[in-house]
Amino acid sequence: MENLRITIVQEDLKWEDTEANLQLFSEKIKALKEPTDLIVLPEMFTTGFSMNAERLAEEENSTTLTWLKTTAKKYEVAITGSVIIQENENNYNRLFFVFPNGDYQIYDKKHLFTLANEQHTYSAGKNRLIVDYKGWKVCPLICYDLRFPVWSRNTEDFDLLLYVANWPKKRTEAWDALLKARSIENMCYVAGVNRVGLDGNDHEYSGHSAVYDMLGKQISTAKNDKVVFAETLHLNKTELTKTRKRFAFLNDRDAFTLT
Repeated sequence: MENLRITIVQEDLKWEDTEANLQLFSEKIKALKEPTDLIVLPEMFTTGFSMNAERLAEEENSTTLTWLKTTAKKYEVAITGSVIIQENENNYNRLFFVFPNGDYQIYDKKHLFTLANEQHTYSAGKNRLIVDYKGWKVCPLICYDLRFPVWSRNTEDFDLLLYVANWPKKRTEAWDALLKARSIENMCYVAGVNRVGLDGNDHEYSGHSAVYDMLGKQISTAKNDKVVFAETLHLNKTELTKTRKRFAFLNDRDAFTLT
């Protein structure tokens, strides 16, 4: 596909209320005015960034995944975001990438946020995910992963990096800078989707959801500081390929093995 239409959805999540958040996003998606191929929701979009996993965790094939599949089929789009999942007595901050036919792939957050003791509640993922969707290679990651460029490194020639997040307002400058850096160093489109509002621990989130092109130019236009919005962007594969061929920076990347 020449153009990939991606919709980033920035919302004020209802604290630890799955039903209310699913209703919120159902209404938001229903109200979209432009057709799209991929809808991106924030990290832990049904609960907010909560450590109350024992109470909030779902099994994989329960409420939220059912909603994701139903929504994807209804609107004939792919949809992604992360939720709290329990599997084999372990809790995961798990991203689902659900295709329009209801099939899905998963990514478990690799870098757990030790400043909030996330590692005491959740188990870390071990593998990256590269999704093939409509001729585009997509690498979806979660929040704190953004700080670790080796994990984000474009060793598979992916076209789009996704970061779903609950990134606090007090570190917004880092969010803005790192999203731009990841696009420049990996010569790919980068989309970062963050929440807004206050969570149940009185942490404030200011959004700054954005999409950057392969040279670090922000192509999203929504005024996103503390504002709830959904914006659809058109990513162009020909422009990406031409730019990579012209500059060929990825040809000079270092080789390494992750351990």
